[in-house]
Amino acid sequence: MEKDETRAFFAARAATWDSKFPDDGPVFAAAVARLELEPGSVALDAGCGTGRALPLLRAFTDRVVGVDLTPEMASVARERGQVLIGDAAELPFADATIGGILAAGLIGHLGDPRGTLLEFARVAQTGARLALFHPVGRAVLAARHGRELSPDDIRAEDHIKPLLRAAGWEPVHFHDGDDHYLAVARLA
Repeated sequence: MEKDETRAFFAARAATWDSKFPDDGPVFAAAVARLELEPGSVALDAGCGTGRALPLLRAFTDRVVGVDLTPEMASVARERGQVLIGDAAELPFADATIGGILAAGLIGHLGDPRGTLLEFARVAQTGARLALFHPVGRAVLAARHGRELSPDDIRAEDHIKPLLRAAGWEPVHFHDGDDHYLAVARLA
C-alpha cells in the first residue's frame, strides 16, 4: 500500500480497531518478551497502531515510544503512552539509541521494506532485537482477506531472513503458524 492508502485504511478503523481483535494480548506479550529488553533501554513500537503493545513493552522498560503514520491511530495510542506521528522509514531518533523494536503488522504495509529495515538498524543499538510480528500467521491472514497464500509474500521465511541479513540483522527466531507470525532478529 502507498502511504496515503495506508493512512486512509487505518484512519477509518482507528476507533474500533481494538474491539475487532480483543484476544490478541497473550500473543503480543509473547512477542514483546522475545525482544529481551534491558531495563532502562528505549523500546520502539514501530507502526504502533492503537498502542496495544505499549503497556506490554513498559513491563520491561519504562522508556517506550510508539510511532505511527496515521494520526487517528496515534491519537488512540496516546491514551497508552508516548506516541509520535511519523514514518517508520524515517524515524526521528539518533543513531544507535533504541534497545528493541516491535513492528506488529507493519512489514506488509511498507513500500520499501529493505529501506525500513535499514532505518531500524540505524536507530538500534548493537545487540538490539527486532520483532516482526502479526497476531495470526500468514495463511490465516490470507484467508481472512479471501486470498491464497502467495509464494512471493515478503514475510515467508525464505524471503524475510535474507532481507533481514541484507539490512544488518541476524535472524534468531522464526515462527509462522496459525496462532501467530514472529520473525526475531538481532543487530550484529
